[in-house]
Amino acid sequence: MKLAKRLSRLPPYLFVEINQRIAELRARGEDVISFAIGDPDLPTPSRIIEDMCRAAHDPANHRYPETAGLPELRQAIAEWYGRRFGVTLDPDKEVLPLIGSKEGIGHMALCFIEPGDLALVPDPGYPPFSMGTILAGGEPHFVPLKEENGFLPDFQAIPNKVANKAKLMWLNYPNNPTGAIADLDFFERAVYFARKHDLAICHDAPYTEVAFDGYRPPSFMQTAGARKIGVEFHSLSKTFNMTGWRIGMVVGNAGMVEALFQVKSNLDSGIPQAIQHAAIDALRGSQEHIAEHNAIFQRRRDKLMKVLDEIGLEVRMPKATFYVWAKVPQGYTSMDFTKKLLDEAGIAVTPGSGYGKEGEGFIRLSLTISDGRLEQGIDRLSSWHRRGK
Repeated sequence: MKLAKRLSRLPPYLFVEINQRIAELRARGEDVISFAIGDPDLPTPSRIIEDMCRAAHDPANHRYPETAGLPELRQAIAEWYGRRFGVTLDPDKEVLPLIGSKEGIGHMALCFIEPGDLALVPDPGYPPFSMGTILAGGEPHFVPLKEENGFLPDFQAIPNKVANKAKLMWLNYPNNPTGAIADLDFFERAVYFARKHDLAICHDAPYTEVAFDGYRPPSFMQTAGARKIGVEFHSLSKTFNMTGWRIGMVVGNAGMVEALFQVKSNLDSGIPQAIQHAAIDALRGSQEHIAEHNAIFQRRRDKLMKVLDEIGLEVRMPKATFYVWAKVPQGYTSMDFTKKLLDEAGIAVTPGSGYGKEGEGFIRLSLTISDGRLEQGIDRLSSWHRRGK
């Protein structure tokens, strides 16, 4: 048996060692509190679940769905973008539902990348940006996101020969893992850079509705010229706590949307229609829960930031996402400090090096942990710090 060589190009999964250690500790009966997983602990609003259940009893929804999704869902997505961002979309040409945005991100590389092609990928960044590129036979060119630049890419620092060869550029704001934000001025510079070098832009935006202190993140689609050169991926996972239902969307450039539809129509059979009906209800129904949930995440953020400051970690206050990106103390690597917290405090975090070379020296903590476990985790961190003095 000979596996495809492309699999050998995938880097080893960095978190295997940490996950194995967590399993060992739990097998010994030790309690590990995890700040590592970015999966909302808050439930999907009940009205959405009820709509899904009603739709599940309809035999019309028991058959194969269409890759393009229900026309009503595409229309609901377009309406939501119009209300939220003031963006007008053609639901038949500029909107495509996805089996979660991660699926669309992975498949988009197949629309652009051929063996030897370059894609500009943020570092640190969401791993599927680079993994999709590699699986399509291309090469990710990593663009560093530096703290001194607010974790925004410096377009002028990208060599012209690289930019001219690249076919695709990935952006992600509000950003995972750093929590950084971008404004419309940044997106305008991105559009200018892309047009100058004949690049397509893919903007991953699942965290626009997870924001604090009155901040309202913009959409890349609000930028003049964005639809001429790019698309935006969005998801119901974070906005409506629907990570387990696997539903998202891509909107924007009609040619790019059509290309992704071509790939998907040959590889998947669409989103189960009961879930699509739930998504329609989510998008068209009350959005009040978003502010309620953000208030919970903001309260958790403030509590966690206080203890991180107490134990001496350097952290920027995030205005969006449910992540805290903390600099580890001098003398430690990301993995060293992650192991130290796990072994000495029973606290699991994500080493920043798992998101790329530029993530070295940081750890990521997620706010998607129940209030009770958060309080326990904060107490452990404080006690651990006092013991170490």
